[in-house]
Amino acid sequence: MRHRFAWRTLAGMTRFRLADFLPYQLSVASNAVSRAVATGTGYESRFGLTAAEWRVLAAVTAAGQPSQVELGEATGMDKMTISRAVAGLSTRRLIDRVRDTGDRRTLRLSPTAEGRRIHDIVAPQALEVEKRLLATLSPGEAEALRTALAHLLQACAKP
Repeated sequence: MRHRFAWRTLAGMTRFRLADFLPYQLSVASNAVSRAVATGTGYESRFGLTAAEWRVLAAVTAAGQPSQVELGEATGMDKMTISRAVAGLSTRRLIDRVRDTGDRRTLRLSPTAEGRRIHDIVAPQALEVEKRLLATLSPGEAEALRTALAHLLQACAKP
């Protein structure tokens, strides 16, 4: 589906077409993939998790005991989104927050037994959705996509 948003051009400038703008395309694709994972795994309907909560739960489970700052650095999620997700997961006792012994100002996050149980149900299903989506690409296209995304992330990290 191509959206047709365009702005008038200034003299000599190329016409801006939102549908052709890379950040917009990445956002639309990311949202579509997130919806496919949510639907394919049922993390929303079965466990009441938002996309941000699922991402945080998955990242915390993978990382061991990250801080919220470390989660932001690893996931690219903004502080407020992480904070809300952590609060929701903590209230529902899916993650624990424990003071760092080396820095009492820092809270370390870890999944609870219930959080790990949900992760262990959803993660394999998420991988199946990923497999299904990647099956629409040739192996070369899938590798090129991963390579291109890595290059874009690298380019964005440069000042």
